[in-house]
Amino acid sequence: MSTATPRLPLAGVLRLGRPSDIWFKPALSVVVAVAPPNLTLLALGRLDLAMYTMAGSLCALYAHNRPYAARARALAWVVLGMLAGLAVALVAASLTTSAVALVTVGALLAAAQKALCDAARIGPPGNVIFTFISSAALFAPQTLAQVPGHLALAAAAGVWAWLIGMTPGLVRPHGPERRATAHALRTAAAYAEKPDDPRARAAAAAAVQAAWQALLSAGARTEPRRALDRLVVRAEVALAAPADTDPERLRAWARDLRGNGPVPRTEDRGELLGIDAELSLETVPWWRRLGPLGPLALRTALGCALAGYASLAFGVGRPYWALVTAASLYQANLTLTWSRGVQRVVGNLAGVLLFAAVVPLAHLGPAALVLCCLAFNFGAEALISRNYWLGSVCVTPMALLITEFAGFQEPGRLITERLVDTAVGALVGFVAAIAVTDRRAGERVEHALSAVDRARERMARLLAEQYPAPAALESARRTLAAALVELRATVDAASGEWWQRALPQERVVLAEQAGHRTLAATTRRLTSATTEDVRP
Repeated sequence: MSTATPRLPLAGVLRLGRPSDIWFKPALSVVVAVAPPNLTLLALGRLDLAMYTMAGSLCALYAHNRPYAARARALAWVVLGMLAGLAVALVAASLTTSAVALVTVGALLAAAQKALCDAARIGPPGNVIFTFISSAALFAPQTLAQVPGHLALAAAAGVWAWLIGMTPGLVRPHGPERRATAHALRTAAAYAEKPDDPRARAAAAAAVQAAWQALLSAGARTEPRRALDRLVVRAEVALAAPADTDPERLRAWARDLRGNGPVPRTEDRGELLGIDAELSLETVPWWRRLGPLGPLALRTALGCALAGYASLAFGVGRPYWALVTAASLYQANLTLTWSRGVQRVVGNLAGVLLFAAVVPLAHLGPAALVLCCLAFNFGAEALISRNYWLGSVCVTPMALLITEFAGFQEPGRLITERLVDTAVGALVGFVAAIAVTDRRAGERVEHALSAVDRARERMARLLAEQYPAPAALESARRTLAAALVELRATVDAASGEWWQRALPQERVVLAEQAGHRTLAATTRRLTSATTEDVRP
């Protein structure tokens, strides 16, 4: 059996990218969510309770790309998930003081949080924040009688974080779907300039699919959203006929979507069925995506447990740091896990140096400590979209300073323990990733190929009809587009795994080429048909 061995690159792993278009939103949101609870506890002289309010406040980091109707649901689930993990950790901490038992509970929690976050596609920062909070709570001195009060503090802060996440909708109610549409237009313009670049085509197809999903979850079909529908259709037409597309016009429409101005009106070339066809498609519930995540969950459980045990063997007083380091590594495949490990180690090392530089300032008093933590909260979210390691430079000193909310800690010992736990967590976590192979990655590629073939055959049968029903044609086109996006994501994930059958790369290329040709033909036919329908 031939096997595929992934590359473990160093070049480019630390390269800085462009900041996210909305980098300031999570950065400002987390500061506004964290500051009032922490300052209140500071005024009351109870900074030792800040860990519990931080659990709720950090929920403000999530769902910034989602339309507000979907964001309300997602943030509610994030808060509930955070409270559930915190509750398990606090109860475990109150029932036992065995470090080995607590590390085991933390590893199982980390695996569950990883699987659930990936299945729900909650997006960045994913499972790491959940694991950071629950793992730290496992080693906080606790009694059963204290658990309800501590959970109440987290819940109150979580409600505040939910309000912070939803408040921008009062000012810019269509902001997330406008950004998704603008991104689809920009990537379609890039593809129109490089129609022979398969990566540009895949990126544009994925962006268009994401824009439809954003509009699908946005709520009521208001006129601005219908105008956005028509712009996404223009991006789809660009995918079908890049040679006939004016990239600058697409980019101009994307620029016009900034702010709260009116949505650009497009010329009347007829309108595809757009969102109505998306609504007709069967959606896959998140729990059906849990099965393929089994190897990733097993990697997380094994890696986190072994990292925590190794930290205990070295005599480190905070084994949850090694556990969280391991949990932060695991990505869709081994290659991405390796890259994240390098980024984590470099970021933590630089962050420890930054902590050593600012700790004299933080020790000026409790107020200085709180303000330093707020500054690092902002810096972490402002920088992490450029590269994970750059955000870790701020996350590390923030995590070190948070330990001092309960009382003064000797800086030298904190620095030593953090360095040891970073090295242990990264090394042991990566070894666990090698030990637990995802042997079914190739099978998922085969299933994705079969889904593309079935969708393309259905599309071809409809195109062969003289007068196919437009709704059936458009629904089939959406199904094929989604299958092609899923195929590309599945292949990319499988390509970074190791010790598996060689992937059918030639079949994948042929399937993608044939699928996109079919999509282009269908889009041209639908556009032509609807244009004829509206002629006087």
